[in-house]
Amino acid sequence: MCLILFAYRHHADFPLVVAANRDEFYARPTRNLHFWDESPGLLAGRDLREGGTWMGVTRSGRFAAVTNYREAGGVLNAPRSRGELAAAFLHARTAPEAYLRGVAANASHYGGFNLLIGSGGNLWYFSNRDPAGTPRRLEPGLYGLSNHLLDTPWPKVESGKTELARALDEGVTHGRLLEILRNRARAGDSDLPRTGVSRRLERLLSSRFIRSPFYGTRASTALCVDGGNNVAVTEQVFGRMGLPRGRQVFRFSLPGEAGWTA
Repeated sequence: MCLILFAYRHHADFPLVVAANRDEFYARPTRNLHFWDESPGLLAGRDLREGGTWMGVTRSGRFAAVTNYREAGGVLNAPRSRGELAAAFLHARTAPEAYLRGVAANASHYGGFNLLIGSGGNLWYFSNRDPAGTPRRLEPGLYGLSNHLLDTPWPKVESGKTELARALDEGVTHGRLLEILRNRARAGDSDLPRTGVSRRLERLLSSRFIRSPFYGTRASTALCVDGGNNVAVTEQVFGRMGLPRGRQVFRFSLPGEAGWTA
């Protein structure tokens, strides 16, 4: 993913609400959201080049999402795909903290990343570009993550969090979450971050929804877990220049011991 807006135990009726955009080159082969053949309880999209995923959830209550950390030349010497970090957690049974400590020990094998994982009602975060260098258990709250560290106040992160908070107050629906993700407004030049890429590219990447002939938002995903441990996931897929290419919805219930309720 390249933008993840999420509320963790912030809403009385929904312990987890996620609105996320996956931005990628259109030429990169992808399979849309599905239950994986070799792991029928794992629901995620799949990168067909490296085999990993950008975001997924399982019938046992595990959740994972990853974003790249934007930096000039950041992946040139990275031998392993960041998408495997999310996929491996979804396949595993390891507790989030233990898993992230293992990731931290091998963090130099990957380009810059942010990894968000959770199970059993606990949500954890780790980045191999975070000066703290250790996994962090998140407190209940409303968060935003793009291609820098968690809650870095980039314009699309801050405005997205504001709109997510309003949606949580007025009524949580997947339609509203997807609408938040469709915003195409770009930041002004004075508000653009400096990540080592060109100013022209920073402008393109500054909107929540990105479109161009070669790179853009390829999927928007809304995920909600309610107080009854019912999971609902909607994925809207897009083609070049943001043209809609279909939508699908998945629903299932988690076992009580695997739920997200407090």
